[in-house]
Amino acid sequence: MSFLLPKLTCKKEVDQVIKSTAEKVLVLRFGRDEDPVCLQLDDILSKTSSDLSKMAAIYLVDVDRTPVYTQYFDISYIPSTVFFFNGQHMKVDYGSPDHTKFVGSFKTKQDFIDLIEVIYRGAMRGKLVVQSPIDPKNIPKYDLLYQDI
Repeated sequence: MSFLLPKLTCKKEVDQVIKSTAEKVLVLRFGRDEDPVCLQLDDILSKTSSDLSKMAAIYLVDVDRTPVYTQYFDISYIPSTVFFFNGQHMKVDYGSPDHTKFVGSFKTKQDFIDLIEVIYRGAMRGKLVVQSPIDPKNIPKYDLLYQDI
């Protein structure tokens, strides 16, 4: 289902989308088109994109073509999903040490829809960090990897 969502292939395109997306949650899925977990997430994203069109803009970003952002957001696991609102990076407390991105695929479409609604409402109130509405059982667990410390 990756072919249904717009792709960003370079840093310049990602920069432009971050700057130009206004009054909507910008969803950037970092991953690879051939990865099975990315394809699972892309299916959820594409099926919900029309329902969320008034609240969110969803784009796919290839980790191999945007190494600057891959390194900046410390994307060591794919897929990783990052959220912005009016050019501001939105952080979400998932109950894990990393609030900057969602790692893995969402278990259900409703989990993703709920998360976008919470981010949108929080951003409209001026919040930069929101509490995740997703059941902790549905959030993938992983360990942070620290390199060169």
